[in-house]
Amino acid sequence: MTRSSHDHLGGHDMVDERNSASLASQRDRQVRLGLILTALWLGAGVLYVAMSMGWTAFLRLPLGDLGDFLDGAFAPLAFLWLVLGLFLQQRELAANNLAIQRQFEVMQRTAEHAEIQTRAIAANELHARQDTFIDVSQMVMNQLEVIAGMLFISSQGTIGDGVVSDEEVDLMFARLSSGESSVFSRRMILLHVRLADSRDGWALFYGTPIRKQHCENYIRSFDRLLRSAAGCDPEGMIVDALHGNAQGRLYRLMCTLRDLPPAGVPEAG
Repeated sequence: MTRSSHDHLGGHDMVDERNSASLASQRDRQVRLGLILTALWLGAGVLYVAMSMGWTAFLRLPLGDLGDFLDGAFAPLAFLWLVLGLFLQQRELAANNLAIQRQFEVMQRTAEHAEIQTRAIAANELHARQDTFIDVSQMVMNQLEVIAGMLFISSQGTIGDGVVSDEEVDLMFARLSSGESSVFSRRMILLHVRLADSRDGWALFYGTPIRKQHCENYIRSFDRLLRSAAGCDPEGMIVDALHGNAQGRLYRLMCTLRDLPPAGVPEAG
């Protein structure tokens, strides 16, 4: 709970204490007033009996007359204490209502604070998942780049068309190891752009069984990466970033060539 909340609660506690003290003081004053009036009334009654008829004559009254006298004498006292009791009860009810209102406000603030804490915990958990995903995605990106490198070798290396020498391939892998994270992905995209014939572009990725296997492994790994990103990316920013980098563009190119191959291309078995 924040400091302002503590100060707010402390202020209410001080107000409640003052209200309780004021209520107790008013109750004590009313009780004292009732006792004083009762004592005066009884004293007046005793004086009346002593001066009007004497105690001997009073005690010899018939029981009916004695009962009527006592009823008339104590009726005002009963009414007095009834009124005082009603006032006391009314103030007690008002104090109880005030206490219930204070408890409701405290519970409401506690619920609001709990909701804030819940949101903070959820945000921290989301940030932790995102940090974990970023670490994992770096390893997956390296794996994807290695697959793209194998695809590049199968078409441009000495085992493919022999356009690129083994020394140049080794240099490209060295650049990948030194931190250049999209060496082969950008090269494969550039090669596809330079090919005028769409069938040659398709063959660059799916022209042989080994190239098709590399593409399928690449797409499968990237799909799993996208699913993991969606689990910790409620706003879709990470997913958009993945689609926009070199690996993401190569992934979309592979999917397009797989799903929409140009007319006249053979089936790579």
